[in-house]
Amino acid sequence: MGKPIKVFNNGSFLEYDRGSFDDWCVYFSKGDGKRKPPRDMDYFSQLKDLAKKYSSERIYNDYVRVYDLTGKEVEESALLKITEIASSYGNDALDIDIIFSILYMAMIAEERKQYTRLGKRIKRLGIYKLLIEKSNIYEAANFMRGMNWKDIDKLCKNRGF
Repeated sequence: MGKPIKVFNNGSFLEYDRGSFDDWCVYFSKGDGKRKPPRDMDYFSQLKDLAKKYSSERIYNDYVRVYDLTGKEVEESALLKITEIASSYGNDALDIDIIFSILYMAMIAEERKQYTRLGKRIKRLGIYKLLIEKSNIYEAANFMRGMNWKDIDKLCKNRGF
């Protein structure tokens, strides 16, 4: 197990540990000893539900605020800012904090991948497809599979990132 990167007020936490090809796999633990790597389909489903309640644009714009905080290293100030962003969601603040923190850590992992040409933009494209282009959860999570990086890069640039 890695060391907790972010602990939430319900005792759950996020950490990095060995994944299938590097040490930057994000794991979510509920505090009961069980942990799992969150999957795109899982948090895309939650984002879609939250977008019905708060609007796709609001969720996407707040996600972009997190995206803009993301570099190659975890920064405590960014983790605190994510909690601050999430706090405006009332009863859903904890869920938003967890999802945006997972995305933050996943984007850092993408930025750290050896030879990456896309980095964190790959996550943004999936979330853009989901929230702005209103794709279904499965399509948003999987449409890039098998595409080469140049095609994905073009899709990102066409959308302004």
